[in-house]
Amino acid sequence: MENLILVLNAGSSSLKFSLFAVPAAGEMRAVAVGQVEGLGTAPRLKVKDGAGERIADEQWDKSEVSGHAQALQRIAGLLRSRFQGSVLAGVGHRVVHGGPDYAAPLLVTPEAMRRLEDFIPLAPLHQPHNLAAIRAVQEVQPELPQVACFDTAFHQTQERVAQFYGLPYEYFEQGVRRYGFHGLSYEYIAAALPGIAPAVAGGRVVVAHLGSGASMCAMHAGRSVGSSMGFTALDGLLMGTRPGNMDPGIVLYLLQQEGMSAKQIEDLLYKRSGLLGLSGIGNDMRVLLASEEPRARLAIDHFVYRISRELGALAAVLGGLDALVFTAGIGENSARIRQLVCEKARWLGIKIDEAANELAGPRISSAGSGTSAWVVPTNEELMIARHTRKLLAL
Repeated sequence: MENLILVLNAGSSSLKFSLFAVPAAGEMRAVAVGQVEGLGTAPRLKVKDGAGERIADEQWDKSEVSGHAQALQRIAGLLRSRFQGSVLAGVGHRVVHGGPDYAAPLLVTPEAMRRLEDFIPLAPLHQPHNLAAIRAVQEVQPELPQVACFDTAFHQTQERVAQFYGLPYEYFEQGVRRYGFHGLSYEYIAAALPGIAPAVAGGRVVVAHLGSGASMCAMHAGRSVGSSMGFTALDGLLMGTRPGNMDPGIVLYLLQQEGMSAKQIEDLLYKRSGLLGLSGIGNDMRVLLASEEPRARLAIDHFVYRISRELGALAAVLGGLDALVFTAGIGENSARIRQLVCEKARWLGIKIDEAANELAGPRISSAGSGTSAWVVPTNEELMIARHTRKLLAL
């Protein structure tokens, strides 16, 4: 009888999931991947099997599926009917914030849930939905073990001095510090690099996780030593709808001169800025690259500029650079963005191989490049499944 692990990644109006088969030995494989979109408005379920073939495409009535719990019940019913004879052994969750307490995945307990709720103010747009998915599983199958995997945990290896802001020390003690995010993605890349690029995996590497949410991480010997994101997922690079690094005085200006409320500023910073705000067209890099509008080009140029500037800062943290790795949606799929970034990084010794770049590598730098460049697809879901398997000793 085959064991299965379900991985959940819950958003405000979505629920992404992957189902992994757990062999007696060796790597797990995804047997189903899907998501529910439009929770609260027009919920729709799409599911594919491990080979990418469609399993289901269903539009649901919002009066019958209004939230994560109802969606999960429908998903569970579908998976049970398709994988009869297998046993769901556990559920792994992406939880954005582990705060200063958690540097590793943990088995969910009532005490842990209470502590994770304390971190909601640190990630108000993500943490509540992550925890809602855990509660939804508890409602459907309360005896099922659940594992929380944190996007902040990988960055806990950074030196203490790198975690501070220049605020009174008591704020650091209250939890106002640099945390860093996208840690599950970086952890997967750190684990994959020795098999892909063994000559640089133990060296000084910057990973660029470029997607709708974007960040960069400096790694030495596979451990995080610096990150572009800090206290929240707003910091660092320009993103799809988020501005990235900016003068905090802008927030004071918006409050005092524009008369905006905290909620209005939150909406501006999380939903109306970034590529969307600069271009006035949208937040999809593919659309912007295909557009001839000047503001689309402006948004692209600023996106690349921010990456280049952050790359220099993280190379300084590392004391040099052995490799640059691109990952996530834009990083894995946009040859043009990779080319623009690498061209600006020539001062770091990167010489791009245009043919290899068009094919997405894995190595996209030329043989004579002093610093190598790579494309490595990330797999946060598999990383969560690995942690869940380890904690549950499957």
